[in-house]
Amino acid sequence: MPVPLAHTPLYPWHAASGGRMVDFAGWSMPVQYGSIVAEHQATRTAIGLFDVSHMARFHFRGPAAEKLLDRLVTRRVAGLPPGRICYALVTNEAGGILDDVLVYRLTELSSGQPYFKLVVNAGNRAKIWNWIGAHRDPSDDVEMVDVTDQTAMIAVQGPLAGELLRTFASDDPTNLKYYGSGATELLGVSCLISRTGYTGEDGWELVIPAASAIDVWQALLHRGQASGAMAAGLGCRDTLRLEAAMPLYGHELTEEINPFQAGLRFAVELDDHHFIGRDALLRLKDDARLPQRVGWEVAGHRPAREGNVVLVEGRAVGRVTSGTMAPTLKRPIAMGYVEPAYATLGAEMMIDIRGNAAAARVVKLPFYRRQTH
Repeated sequence: MPVPLAHTPLYPWHAASGGRMVDFAGWSMPVQYGSIVAEHQATRTAIGLFDVSHMARFHFRGPAAEKLLDRLVTRRVAGLPPGRICYALVTNEAGGILDDVLVYRLTELSSGQPYFKLVVNAGNRAKIWNWIGAHRDPSDDVEMVDVTDQTAMIAVQGPLAGELLRTFASDDPTNLKYYGSGATELLGVSCLISRTGYTGEDGWELVIPAASAIDVWQALLHRGQASGAMAAGLGCRDTLRLEAAMPLYGHELTEEINPFQAGLRFAVELDDHHFIGRDALLRLKDDARLPQRVGWEVAGHRPAREGNVVLVEGRAVGRVTSGTMAPTLKRPIAMGYVEPAYATLGAEMMIDIRGNAAAARVVKLPFYRRQTH
């Protein structure tokens, strides 16, 4: 008997509002409400509201919490200032990527004690929870709690997102630095807010009690509509992140790929930082034989798709991991892995798109970079 799909706290709203629901990592999630392109453009020019409650959220408390996380991820957690977030990777002993995660260092409002939050990709929730359990020293004084089902997570993204949130929040969210977080109230609801996102735009992510999710969502959407806000689904979340060249677990990131191949050297701190996979990564960091992640502009009007073979003079030299017709750029783009000899800017090759060869050229990533003022 198939396992029923999980529902986020916002599922009733999605279902009642015309969301086209799909199975995503075991969750029933909206891929779109109307046009993926319209939702994409709303996020680029105004505001996109995304339900990201399917992302797993783990809390860690206790004297050994910092030490535990420092041993598990590729960036230093020790010394992370309160209210700051770091993007990091969880790697296995061979240096392969188990997941890419966000690590938050937070402060309990009631006691002033530090605690940590780990945000994990939805499809890796059980894997990472079990990985942590298997590598936790039984003597460590750490309380681990999975709060995913008790909370909702909403991403408010786009150039007008801060203006919208400022009208609701008790503290001005635009005062947060990028990858900063803090506690606030939103419509009288306790909220953890962070200046983070996965769209290439400025934006914020809100974690609120599950029971308040629909009220907060509807209020944001209602007030934001005058500024062009739209509810946005997983379809445009993918086109947005691909234009911004953000890797996606299961596509650009897998257990067979190491961080250096993926272009994530910035997310690995090897000096005086001992974590699972470090020894392997020390050996791999200068290995020039492994395929490298690149981005391509693709000729024509047919987008390349995951699994398409990349060819040079008829020989397979790589594969596509993600591809789309980019709504902002109005041309096909793709990311994937190629042999190192072809991972150079301007390198030309062909991509086999369902039996038809399309010319492709390696270009600098990201494909799209938002304007900052």
